[in-house]
This record gives sequence, structure tokens and C-alpha cells, in this order.
Amino acid sequence: MTKFIFVTGGVVSSIGKGIVAASLGRLLKSRDYSVSILKLDPYINVDPGTMSPFQHGEVFVTQDGAETDLDLGHYERFTDTLMSRLNSVTTGSIYQAVITSERRGDYNGGTVQVIPHITNEIKKRILLVAQATNPSVVITEIGGTVGDIESLPFLEAIRQLRKEVGRQNVLYMHVTLVPYIASAGEMKTKPTQHSVKELRSIGIQPDILVCRSDRPVPMGLKQKMSEFCDVPVGCVITAQDASSIYEVPLILEREGLAEQTLDLLQMEQRQPNLEKWQTMVERLYSPKHTVEIAIVGKYVRLSDAYLSVVEALRHASFATYGDLRLRWVNSEDLENESAEKYLAGVDGVLVPGGFGTRGVDGKIAAIKYARDRQIPFLGLCLGMQCAVIEWARNVGDLTGANSAEFDPSTNYPVINLLPDQQDVVDLGGTMRLGVYPCHILPNTLASQLYQAEVIDERHRHRYEFNNTYRQLLLDSGYVISGTSPDGRLVEIVELPQHPFFIACQFHPEFQSRPSNPHPLFKGFLQAAIARNHPTANVQTPVEVS
Repeated sequence: MTKFIFVTGGVVSSIGKGIVAASLGRLLKSRDYSVSILKLDPYINVDPGTMSPFQHGEVFVTQDGAETDLDLGHYERFTDTLMSRLNSVTTGSIYQAVITSERRGDYNGGTVQVIPHITNEIKKRILLVAQATNPSVVITEIGGTVGDIESLPFLEAIRQLRKEVGRQNVLYMHVTLVPYIASAGEMKTKPTQHSVKELRSIGIQPDILVCRSDRPVPMGLKQKMSEFCDVPVGCVITAQDASSIYEVPLILEREGLAEQTLDLLQMEQRQPNLEKWQTMVERLYSPKHTVEIAIVGKYVRLSDAYLSVVEALRHASFATYGDLRLRWVNSEDLENESAEKYLAGVDGVLVPGGFGTRGVDGKIAAIKYARDRQIPFLGLCLGMQCAVIEWARNVGDLTGANSAEFDPSTNYPVINLLPDQQDVVDLGGTMRLGVYPCHILPNTLASQLYQAEVIDERHRHRYEFNNTYRQLLLDSGYVISGTSPDGRLVEIVELPQHPFFIACQFHPEFQSRPSNPHPLFKGFLQAAIARNHPTANVQTPVEVS
């Protein structure tokens, strides 16, 4: 039978529940247990697809086209297991389902209440993940902080679930904070005690405490928390701050998190195989070549808005022994000042996705700078559309060329709305979403990087390349190296007369893994390193699985 682990957080938000859940998933997978990870988000939005990146950070897209919380990206990267729309649940989606059922008369005229109707729907979603994939363990992260009013229905649901599936099949893990007070010169356990007290008042007794701290937690403090929180001292786990999130599984393994988890769930203890993960972390701390990449976007004030892009670059740096330095460039700044001021000296320019007209001209200026100065360039989604607009204006002599999204009256809409999007009114979940196949043209940079004729990549966009301008693009020296299988949709554009210039309509960052860097990112970093280190041997693939 599938076992269930519920991860809650206390004291402060952003405590690191997602990384702890993903790390535990990695540790269990290293012991040949199958894992699926579920996120319960307390916000009332149905999904984060229409939320501002400044508030929510990145929207992660699954293979089946679900727009989800960025933590699902961590789950996939750490466990190398595909997630789906089943793995992302919000308060909004729960209430939407319950209200739809009520309107159909499914409750036979009964009064619809938080208990049992909302909590039953939450439990149904958790159990559905177990039924759909039949993993050894389902790890469920409950968003928010214990004490928040929004999280109460989720906490009540997981409290009830232990009784329904059997106590031996459920484990409660609480991630908390043990701060160091400099003026007192000591660490304090009182926040953890209060957080556990709050959790116990709801009816949940944690089985394991994962204590976030900036230094090792002494045994004396572990014993104190054990006594006050009624948790065995061996189940008080230190999660000390790490320089890289990829080091966290190794830290938690040394603390015995996986062993304690398996004991409590009455599962077989197995020897972990973390040698290749260890090799990857060692590469992270032993780079050979410094490489600086400019990320030119309009959400750069919050790096989480481009989380998967940053992680994909890091994965590529593992493979190339690169010491990755990021230069965050606000694309709006490039609309008022020269690109040289912000991009001089970088080894590569990356323009990520986004929506809306703000900052687009700055992205176009950055692309022109990279094209003119032979700097390696990678464009993603809107980054490809901006590369097409830059070509149309500066190479194709189409003055005023633009995307119909930014200028509906432009004479040259080189990027236009998909025909099936013309009558769409609702914004949420109505784009071209999820995985689609792409045919790669032989003897191109794309074919050299992918080493495949057909690839599958994830999309999240509403506008496409306008085929009216396809021949003009080709005649001017550009190459369309990737299309939909029927040839209708342009997926990849590249410029052969350039060290590395490629842009794609999809989001390759969602499929990059620390153990298997995405070929576009790896090729981009290889070209960027070669720009300043022409004798560097950066062809060695990362030896991680």
C-alpha cells in the first residue's frame, strides 16, 4: 500500500518545505522507492497561471499542460519524476469542484460545508495521486504556515486521512526555524515549541521535526525540542543552510532523515545510492571556467520569476565545469540607455519568456547587441518572438514590425495570434500549454545539440510566428530548424553566421535536470565559455543519472 508523508511549515513563510519534500523524495528514490509529490496551495486562485510573477514567482508547466506552483519544478528536478495536474491542488480548484457538484445537485439538497465537503474533496485529491501512479510514497507539501487561516481545511483533511488509511501509513513532518540570536549568543527553540503547539491544537502531532538553521543544532537543543514537542530525539533533524539547494539531500541524509522516515512508516531499510549525486555536488564546488550570463527580462527584481531558467543554467554549468555568474538586466533599462552599458563584457545573453509589452523593446535591443557583437544568444518563448521582431526590423527592413500582442495595428505582424485563440476571452488555462512534438531539420545547430529528429518540449504561449514572413526570414540568412510535425508552426529559429544564436518558441528550462542538462542550455554555456576560454575542453557530459 502507498504510504503518505505530509510536510507542514511553521514560524515563517518560505521556510523551505518544497526543498525538504523534494530532497526526501530524492533520498527515497535513491533507495529504489517510487515517489510522487503533491502540493496543496492555500490561495483561492484556481491556478497560478494569471498571477503576477512579482507576487508568485515562476509558473511551472507540467507535461500535461497544468500551470502550477514553482515547487513542482523542484519536485521534478530532484526526483526526476514527471508531475501532472494531479500533483497541484489549490483552494480555488477545491471550492470550484465542490460548488460545481453542488450546482449539479450531487449533495441531494444538503448544506455544503467546509467539513465534510471541502475536506473530503482535499482527501480525494491526495488519494487520486496514489491511485493514478501507485507510488511507494506520496509526499504532500501543505503550502503556507501553520496558524494561517487559509491552511486550516488542508490541515484538517490530512488529520482525518491518518485515521482512514491507517496510522502506520501516514507520517507528519514539520519544517520549522531555530534562529540564532546574536545579542544573546545562542539559538532559540521557543519558535519551534510554539509552532508545534499550534499544530497539536489542530490535532496533528508531528513525527519528525526538520529544523532550519544557519549553523548546526547542538544535541542539547535537540533534546530540549524532543522533550517539549514530544518527538524522539533521533527525529529532530537539522537542515542547515547550504550554498546550493542540491547539497540539501546530502545534508539530510547525514542527519538520518530517510532512515527515520522508513522506520516510522515500517518500510524496509535499503542502502542509498547517492554517489552520482555526490559527484554532481563536487563539480558544483570545483569549477574550471568562469562564465557570465546576462538574463535580460522584466521581472528581474524577483529572481524566482525565472527559477527554472536559472536552474537549467546551473545544470549546464555542472556539465561544463563552469563557474556561473549571473548578470540580471532589467529590459526596461535598455529602452532608455545603450545596451553596451548593461551588457558589456558578458559571455552570453539569454532572453526568457514573459507577457505584455513592457520591456519588450529592451529585449529586442539586447538581441541586436548579441547578434552584432557575435555574443552567444539563447531566446526562450517571448525571447524567440523578440528575436523575430529584431530580425524583421533590422535585417528584413520591415519598419515598425511587431507582435500583434504588443501592437495590434502594426503593418508587419511577424508574430500573430493563433487562429484558435481569436475568440478566447478567459485568460486562465487557455494558452497553448504542455508538451508538443517538434521536428528538427538536419544539419542545423538544433540537430547538433539535440541529436534527434523529433523532440518533445513544453509550451506556454498564445502567439506564434506569422508564416506570411517565413520565406523572407529564410532568404535573409536565418534558418527555421524546428517546426511542428506538420511544418505549420515555427518552433526554433537560428542564425548560422554566428557562434551561437538560437531561439525557441517553447520552454526548454522545464525539462532540464541536474543529472541531465538540457541540450540547448548546455550548448549555450559551452559557446559562452569558449568565447573567453577558446582552449577550454567543455565537451565532457555530466556523469550523473
